[in-house]
Amino acid sequence: MAGPGWGLPRLDGFILTERLGSGTYATVYKAYAKKDTREVVAIKCVAKKSLNKASVENLLTEIEILKGIRHPHIVQLKDFQWDSDNIYLIMEFCAGGDLSRFIHTRRILPEKVARVFMQQLASALKFLHERNISHLDLKPQNILLSSLEKPHLKLADFGFAQHMSPWDEKHVLRGSPLYMAPEMVCRRQYDARVDLWSVGVILYEALFGKPPFASRSFSELEEKIRSNRVIELPLRPQLSLDCRDLLQRLLERDPSRRISFQDFFAHPWVDLEHMPNGESLARATALVVEAVKKDQEGDAAAALSLYCKALDFFVPALHYEVDAQRKEAIKAKVGQYVSRAEELKAIVSSSNQALLRQDTSVQGLLREMARDKPRLLAALEVASAAMAKEEEAGKEQDALDLYQHSLGELLLLLAEAPGRRRELLHTEVQNLLARAEYLKEQIKIRESHWEAETLDKEVLSESVRSSCTLQ
Repeated sequence: MAGPGWGLPRLDGFILTERLGSGTYATVYKAYAKKDTREVVAIKCVAKKSLNKASVENLLTEIEILKGIRHPHIVQLKDFQWDSDNIYLIMEFCAGGDLSRFIHTRRILPEKVARVFMQQLASALKFLHERNISHLDLKPQNILLSSLEKPHLKLADFGFAQHMSPWDEKHVLRGSPLYMAPEMVCRRQYDARVDLWSVGVILYEALFGKPPFASRSFSELEEKIRSNRVIELPLRPQLSLDCRDLLQRLLERDPSRRISFQDFFAHPWVDLEHMPNGESLARATALVVEAVKKDQEGDAAAALSLYCKALDFFVPALHYEVDAQRKEAIKAKVGQYVSRAEELKAIVSSSNQALLRQDTSVQGLLREMARDKPRLLAALEVASAAMAKEEEAGKEQDALDLYQHSLGELLLLLAEAPGRRRELLHTEVQNLLARAEYLKEQIKIRESHWEAETLDKEVLSESVRSSCTLQ
């Protein structure tokens, strides 16, 4: 069975070719099956004599968790064997190395690439969370890449993983200090939310090139983690507001104030619903069928809205598709639907102009009634500025931001407004919501068209370009 041969262990049915790396109690080798397929695998070899009671438990937990899991972004345990000297975990082989090396060879990752990777990691964590499994050792070294040509993430190394219900609390110190949540470092009770802190540290490192608490010693690291100072995000590189919001909510020292798993999965920057996958095209097609039906019924506004929702899935479908011919066919369809959406936009726009005129008269009445209400007047001023901005070419996003700011204030004021003013305010809020939704659709049409047109023309290095392409 096993024994030293050419410096490598020997395992029936496999030829071990090279050492990939080693950890506390395991060494990982690249190997291929002797039979038929010559499938390439990674074999994690654990010397029995190196195991203490805790490491035996960790190994058994890893085998138990992985043998029941099949997920595109979790490394697959294909089989496990043992002999008198070693235990062997036969794993899926990931040719792209780990995320740590990927980040360090590029210094930092563009936000677009980091977002694709974060969606993949989030989909793996959602799968685990639904099964009450916590990883407890999330770090770039434990996230593998399927390849360097078209990398997608594979979460690995479940040696510290635990079955933990959301209400379970633990005290045992687990994981790697740089990525460890403050409540764990401070040896307080902790729960599954420690994984969310680690995700924040990984995302920070991907975007800025180093983890937030990079230190020369463990004592310096511990001092930084124990500190109550808010984690400041560097100003460079520039990141979207959604990305910065997610980082700050993940890197919240107090676990009770940290973003929840549900809010993380639904966060607009992660947006798991629109993650490129095998269902994207089917979901887009179903929405188009509904859009065509509404279009035939003469309901232009509903048809426009459905076409826009369909485009939200067509763009991920384009990212997911690897066959060049099918990708071109999807792009042609997107072009058709964008053209029809543009025609519908013109129809809806004319009715919106009437809405805008009605809105102006409602605003006039509200202003008369609100002379002694500075907050209401200020919110109406912002709404007027949004309408003016909407008339300027290419300023749709600025107008939308102003509408959303105004609506935030008006919705608060609506709750406490009396009688007639409440009625007018309700009408104004409905009108402004309609304007904001219309602008969102305009922006979505333009972005979807642009993404479909430029998908294959982006001037990126080969590795970064492939990072943006999902399988």
